[in-house]
Amino acid sequence: MKTPREILLERHQAAAPKLDAIRQSAVAAVCGRRISNERQSQTTATMILKTFWLELVWPCRRIWAGLAAVWILIFVFNLSQRDPSELMARKSPPPAPQMVLAFWQQEKLLDELMVPDKPPAVEPPKPFLPQPRSELRMQTLTA
Repeated sequence: MKTPREILLERHQAAAPKLDAIRQSAVAAVCGRRISNERQSQTTATMILKTFWLELVWPCRRIWAGLAAVWILIFVFNLSQRDPSELMARKSPPPAPQMVLAFWQQEKLLDELMVPDKPPAVEPPKPFLPQPRSELRMQTLTA
């Protein structure tokens, strides 16, 4: 035996497409545009991108434009602060062999000077022999 709910659903199941059409026309009238089947055929990725654009970017478009302008200014400032000596160093000829030999000798001399001499002989620490506290007290009183 069918429940009353199932009986009502069977009776009104034919009205579902008509109700969907009425709902679409009502929403289109409120929104000012017609909802079509194109929206239903859009892929999930485009829906996510569209939602991202409409909810995060579009309401704050002035802030995003300001941030883009600041980044462009930083980029231009960075380009203007380039050191021309870097370009000159790239264009300069390789150093003469005498200069390379002189630098190598200086490095060798610095290495010799930086090597520490033999450390001085350190006496081993004297072992600590604990004394009774009572004797320590007597020495301080007599002194």
